[in-house]
Amino acid sequence: MRPTSRMRELIARPVCTIAPGVADALAARLVAREEFEAVYMTGFGTSLTRLGMPDVGLLTATEMVDNAGRIADASGLPVIADADTGYGSAVNTWRTIRDYEKAGVAGVHIEDQDWPKRCGHLSGKSVIATADMVAKIRAACDARNDPDFLIIARTDAIAVEGLEAALERGMRYREAGADMLFIEAPTVRDDIERIARHFKGVPLLYNAAASGKTPDLPVEELGRLGFRLAIFPNWVILAAIPAIEQLLRELKRSGTVAHLRDKVASFKQFTDIAGLPEIQKLEERYDVPKRMRAGL
Repeated sequence: MRPTSRMRELIARPVCTIAPGVADALAARLVAREEFEAVYMTGFGTSLTRLGMPDVGLLTATEMVDNAGRIADASGLPVIADADTGYGSAVNTWRTIRDYEKAGVAGVHIEDQDWPKRCGHLSGKSVIATADMVAKIRAACDARNDPDFLIIARTDAIAVEGLEAALERGMRYREAGADMLFIEAPTVRDDIERIARHFKGVPLLYNAAASGKTPDLPVEELGRLGFRLAIFPNWVILAAIPAIEQLLRELKRSGTVAHLRDKVASFKQFTDIAGLPEIQKLEERYDVPKRMRAGL
């Protein structure tokens, strides 16, 4: 089944699908090994891992599309990717959708921020006119060759214009053809419930961000409210940072990390995650000389 069609199946269910956020192919493989059904490419995580910089509009469309394609290829899962603002006008958005679709992702979300955009949980945001965003959504829908490719419309209007404006924008974006709505950064539970009531019957995306601005709700409850996809953008990176820091500090302190061997992945686990067993099968299938075959 095409990833796009599988993603459509997932959001058609009366439950909320979890999509862990990843920024690279390694994390994507780990998500797949844990048998999640979908994966999300985080924009902030991509900016951090590729540039070592924050999500403030510094990445190009080419860099984002390239990363999304690598994540899709490594995971084999339906990938929902951050496509920022579409990287320009409605015409730029048209091309952006074409490029993401060719990269093999299942869908993208595009947002109504002005450029340079900001992470949805940072301040300093502004939003474009509703009509301009409607044009981008129409262009996005027209651009896709696969009708199952998911177009998710995100509005950042809560932080700029308030909840009422965000709800109105969401309605306009849905009318323009968006398959799913992403009302970014509600800060209280009442607003989350109101969003769910306002868009009853419309597939909704929930951003379980690590900033603490949006309340943490269990995925079962999100499903009951009507949210059909929950993304967890940077939690994998946040989990990795303390472990990396601990190892580096110990290496600097003692000059060795041999005593931490039982606290990290083994080299066998490392090569298994990388897909070495699959490479070995290919070498055998294609009669690669034994002296040239990869092994432990």
